[in-house]
Amino acid sequence: MEGVSSLDEPLKKLLGGATAKVMAEHLDLHTVGDLLHHYPRRYEERGKLTALTDLPLDEHVTVVAQVADARILTFNNGRGKRLEVTLTDGSGRLQLVFFGHGVHKPHKELLPGRQAMFAGKVSVFNRKMQLAHPTYQLLDASDADEASEAVDAFAGRLLPIYPACKQLDSWRIAKAVDAVLPSARDAVDPLPASLREGRGFTPLPEALLKVHRPQTRADIEDAKARLKWDEAFVLQVALARRRYADTQLPAAARRRVADGLLDAFDAKLPFTLTEGQEKVSKEIFDDLATEHPMHRLLQGEVGSGKTMVALRAMLAVVDAGGQAAMLAPTEVLAQQHHRSITEMMGELAEGGMLGGSDRGTKVVLLTGSMGAAARRQALLDLVTGEAGIVIGTHALIEDKVRFHDLGLVVVDEQHRFGVEQRDALRSKGKQPPHLLVMTATPIPRTVAMTVFGDLETSVLDQLPAGRSPIASHVVPAKDKPHFIARAWERVAEEVENGHQAYVVCPRIGDDAEEAEGQGGKKAKAKKAAPEEDGEKRPPLAVLEIADQLRGGALSGLSVEVLHGRMHPDEKDDVMRRFAAGDVDVLVATTVIEVGVNVPNATAMVIMDADRFGVSQLHQLRGRVGRGSAPGLCLLVSEAHEASPARARLSAVAATLDGFELSRIDLEQRREGDVLGQAQSGVRSSLRMLTVIDDEEVIAAAREEAVAIVAADPELERLPELRTVLAALLDKEREEYLDKG
Repeated sequence: MEGVSSLDEPLKKLLGGATAKVMAEHLDLHTVGDLLHHYPRRYEERGKLTALTDLPLDEHVTVVAQVADARILTFNNGRGKRLEVTLTDGSGRLQLVFFGHGVHKPHKELLPGRQAMFAGKVSVFNRKMQLAHPTYQLLDASDADEASEAVDAFAGRLLPIYPACKQLDSWRIAKAVDAVLPSARDAVDPLPASLREGRGFTPLPEALLKVHRPQTRADIEDAKARLKWDEAFVLQVALARRRYADTQLPAAARRRVADGLLDAFDAKLPFTLTEGQEKVSKEIFDDLATEHPMHRLLQGEVGSGKTMVALRAMLAVVDAGGQAAMLAPTEVLAQQHHRSITEMMGELAEGGMLGGSDRGTKVVLLTGSMGAAARRQALLDLVTGEAGIVIGTHALIEDKVRFHDLGLVVVDEQHRFGVEQRDALRSKGKQPPHLLVMTATPIPRTVAMTVFGDLETSVLDQLPAGRSPIASHVVPAKDKPHFIARAWERVAEEVENGHQAYVVCPRIGDDAEEAEGQGGKKAKAKKAAPEEDGEKRPPLAVLEIADQLRGGALSGLSVEVLHGRMHPDEKDDVMRRFAAGDVDVLVATTVIEVGVNVPNATAMVIMDADRFGVSQLHQLRGRVGRGSAPGLCLLVSEAHEASPARARLSAVAATLDGFELSRIDLEQRREGDVLGQAQSGVRSSLRMLTVIDDEEVIAAAREEAVAIVAADPELERLPELRTVLAALLDKEREEYLDKG
């Protein structure tokens, strides 16, 4: 990410073709600069051993450990040989296995007491962790010159352990870094000198040297502080410039009009808005009244009344002579929004129709699967301006769709809607429309500043009156099988009291053995953790569980299924009957995660709950307790009591606070997942920064970035920063074009 310098040299010039090819294909490293920014994941002190107790399953790891014992075993009547080596590190043990002709060299070298670095993929055999055929490098003095050379190659006592892959061990990456390290002197320093000196940062070339070849732990801290700051700062400058550019765009101001559609709507509301809704609505109305486009993120828990806030903003725009479009991630959701908005508006949604209000407007639905005639009519209503409000899926972004005067776009669930779709929508208006993005996934402040850094944020944190508390419990199906029987009794009791229930499963259970992921994509079910491994059964499936319940614990009740592979009409029919109360129990995949609103549903049982993420469980649970009766959520799991999976479920059961859970969720996931969902180029540029732990760094970098961009929007006085930024954004643009 530097200017034209030795850091732009392709790796194959310095490392040879084979190594460079592996680095490009498996680690996405192409230039000297890329490799210099491939930082060690951690550092081991030679003589001080790693913890073998918490190795992640199915990941490629590097460990430093000591051989406790090694023995050759024969099988197949003596025809086959395998070498089993036990490693120890004081905290735990790890088994290594070598087969066939591969046993002779390690058998000679891996003698009890020897110390080495081992790399391989962690698997489980007979309930024990093991590495099969790992590569290794001896670390203690021996006859092998190579071993002592290897030891000397690592400066000081601190061994850098690099993020590696099966094809390239950490120590081979370290050797490659040695070859390119002299180029660190040419690194372009993006920080203005005053900022660097003011904050006492190490110069960039020195930071790169210290992070790769530290002499002391203090070196590592120095380097990290500097490299983290750079990442946060360059990213925040990019976002600040994007926000600045947005404020320079023209937009039609949509000022609130008295005695229009909005006032008529407010007058017929059967309840008063919460303080939070009032406050957020004011922020939105103020933005809409300005002559540059609003870009606002509205976050709020499931059921906090976001749709109400968005609808009032849409009505204000229609009053001011514009049109508003609402985009939903799926057809089911678009239909649902259309239904609930037309119900909320009543005769105000029947503008131009018999019996409609003279102040009303038309609310049209536009989705991909509509019939040709209905679609033609909807498109016509948009072009003429007859329809003030349109609700639809991404079909709204197609070239054929023309608006009379698009003033506001509301996007539901941003994480399924990237920057490029937002840009496509902007081109729909005579001038860029105002933009309101809604999400029910609570986003910690730092992630909001990083991922959605080009949006201003509003938060709805009160639930409207009348929402009931939800009690959540973990049901340990393996340790206490009678608990699961009790869970089904509770469901039957809820139905007996006139309520309904959901049962959620990770898999559909027909021929395709796959779990249905978010947004209807198919995602492979998460592999069980080692302690749950045993016989590795597949995740529970909707069709099987529904059959079991009909024939057993819930026989006599009306049990229906819902999943993503059903025909849209069939799905709609089931949902309608469930909403009408004709179905007692709905057994479903995560298709119910967003937007299903059935106030009479009070209980939810989530099967194999450990196979879902924290925020997904929270979203699912938000489907019950939407009426006046209290909600109940049972998280059924076979996970071992001491496992991380169980800890995650206990956290979900312990709090209904989505922001608290989103913090827990982030701590357990890699940043890449969080950022990768939302922005194209952000993830590739974060290597040292962890979004959850570095809140202060991100907040401070944002402040500095805003000040610098306000004073010098084109960065004319900071050519180095401009160079680094261009490289970062080039990468982003490249990915953007690839995706487009």
